[in-house]
Amino acid sequence: MNNNTSFELELFHSFKEGNETAYTFFYDKYFRRIQSFSVQFIYDNDEAENLAQEALLHLWQNKESVESINGIQAFLYTYAKSKCLNLIRHNKVKDKFKNDLLNQKEKELNIEVLNSVQFDTLELTELERIIQESINDLPAKTREVFIKKRFENKKNAEIAEEMQVTLKAVEAHMTKALKILKSKLSDYLFLIFILICNK
Repeated sequence: MNNNTSFELELFHSFKEGNETAYTFFYDKYFRRIQSFSVQFIYDNDEAENLAQEALLHLWQNKESVESINGIQAFLYTYAKSKCLNLIRHNKVKDKFKNDLLNQKEKELNIEVLNSVQFDTLELTELERIIQESINDLPAKTREVFIKKRFENKKNAEIAEEMQVTLKAVEAHMTKALKILKSKLSDYLFLIFILICNK
């Protein structure tokens, strides 16, 4: 358990009562996290900072609706997620690759893990190890298809030709890989997404 739990809990109660010093503490704690989260999807540092400020202002204005200290994080990330999706929808991208990527990110952003993820409790190196071990545990053919698709950015047709299998076989292997990885990594999906976007 975080050593600052009792201290932060006291600050949370003060924040709920309208104490601006307590609010400043949570503002400083979460501002860069929200900004860094947002910039992964809207590709604009200034806009991401504006969004983070807006999220934290919204938190202050709606402090009575936050029931627990963990609810602050959930509130901020949920708000930022919603704003990011709105910006994605309204900023039409002509480049097909970027458009496809944004659509995929929109799907990933809807993963309902915001209330349970502890963003500061897992080192990225440990997370990378968990991901790699899970990929290594995939069946050989399934692993090969997954790596070519996700890490080498190859199209299904290219993979099918290289491996001398049908397109349906490639699709089946990807479906199988994603199902297995989703099951094994369900507790880390949101962090994994952020990690991949930071590559």
